[in-house]
Amino acid sequence: MTQKPDQTAIDLYDRFTHGEMDRRNFLEKLTILAGSSAAAYAMLPLLQNNYARAEIVLENDPRIVTETVVIGGFNVYLARPAEGDKFPAVEVIHENRGLNPHIKDVTRRMATEGFLAGGVDFLSPLGGTPADEDKAREMIGTLDRAATIKGGVEVIAGLRGHASSSGKVGAVGFCWGGALVNSLAVADPTLNAGVAYYGMQPDVADVPKIEAPLLLHYAGIDERVNAGIDAYKAALETSGKRFQLYMYEGANHAFNNDTNAARYDASAAALAWGRTIEFLKTELA
Repeated sequence: MTQKPDQTAIDLYDRFTHGEMDRRNFLEKLTILAGSSAAAYAMLPLLQNNYARAEIVLENDPRIVTETVVIGGFNVYLARPAEGDKFPAVEVIHENRGLNPHIKDVTRRMATEGFLAGGVDFLSPLGGTPADEDKAREMIGTLDRAATIKGGVEVIAGLRGHASSSGKVGAVGFCWGGALVNSLAVADPTLNAGVAYYGMQPDVADVPKIEAPLLLHYAGIDERVNAGIDAYKAALETSGKRFQLYMYEGANHAFNNDTNAARYDASAAALAWGRTIEFLKTELA
């Protein structure tokens, strides 16, 4: 088994991927940490996503049907069970890398659980998600937040009205997408359920607007995101909101991403996924 990079390297990469430094600065710091440029470049593939590992549920899996449609100006990768008529819908929201092969696979996994799942490409207005992750992160940073939230609300409405939808709609998001789920819960009182994986919290002043029950997954080793948990939890409790919050001790930010050798935590990912499916099946029934 390939040894994971140490936590200092993982934290450094997290800072880079969330805009705290440019690629040149990151590589300079990684070189110092690794001891040489050769060692740094040898470590880099372990820190980055490897989409060759993305397909847990194959595109041609006979259990599901997939297609790409346009909803609210966004390309949406739809996956639904091959058998059946109406299904609860779930908007699947990507990390800050756009709608990549991993998130498409997560969308297909959701379909095998009995949902009409829609993986949204929020980079559609900019031409769609590029293959280059660094470019995708740069593009994410230029998105207008208000317009993105408005688009997410439009996708919820589109999924609710889809011919294969039962009319109940939830949202699940990861990292950047987890933050967007929290924002959608504030913005759209019709959302039936929200699941945020290690997502930044909304302004606590907006928490009273939330109507949807929430399932919040956080990684124990994620100081950047976890700094806002206490205030968010207190606001949810004070406002009498329905929510479940789980902390996965020892897990890194992005622990669900099984294409990332450094941060993936199989035990935490399996536990969180099981809780997510149970929560969505209950709330969207």
